[in-house]
Amino acid sequence: MVKNYDGILDEELASKIGRTNDTVLFGVLYDRYEHLVYNKCYGFVRSVDEAKDLTQDVFLHVFVKIGTFKGNSKFSTWLYSVTYNFCVNYLSRDKERQMASHSNQIEEQYDLAIEVSDYSLSQMQVDKLEKALTLIAPEDRMILQMKYQDEASIKELQEVLELSESAVKMRLSRAKTKIAELYNKIDV
Repeated sequence: MVKNYDGILDEELASKIGRTNDTVLFGVLYDRYEHLVYNKCYGFVRSVDEAKDLTQDVFLHVFVKIGTFKGNSKFSTWLYSVTYNFCVNYLSRDKERQMASHSNQIEEQYDLAIEVSDYSLSQMQVDKLEKALTLIAPEDRMILQMKYQDEASIKELQEVLELSESAVKMRLSRAKTKIAELYNKIDV
């Protein structure tokens, strides 16, 4: 008899999996979040095959570490944090790959005087914006995607990135400045 787990909250499943290492229950969480984790991994590596491999690695890591989930935040926030940190560590370990992905990048400029409003950022042409996103560092791309695509709050970004509110706001500001500078230099 197949049991229906639709009504069980993610946090309850995670707690039970942490206690029992139940792979069937873990499969339920996997099915709920596989697409989200894959998309985040793809955002870092921009390769379908590599993103699939990373997704599997992330879920293996999550299964091993699920006992550390304390329920202080939503499971999805915790999973997002684990995925983000796993991908950042993956890129950091593979320095040659990281250097190749940045070979087309324009040198960073630290002129923070440029203020980019949320409204003007959302008005950029999609194709030009997508190209600019491929030219910035994966960490900058991810914080922008988390904030504007996934609609993460500053508080959620603090939890995921394990940073203070002011540090999150500064990273967002710098990432918006970089994307705006690159966007303005791209000819479509």
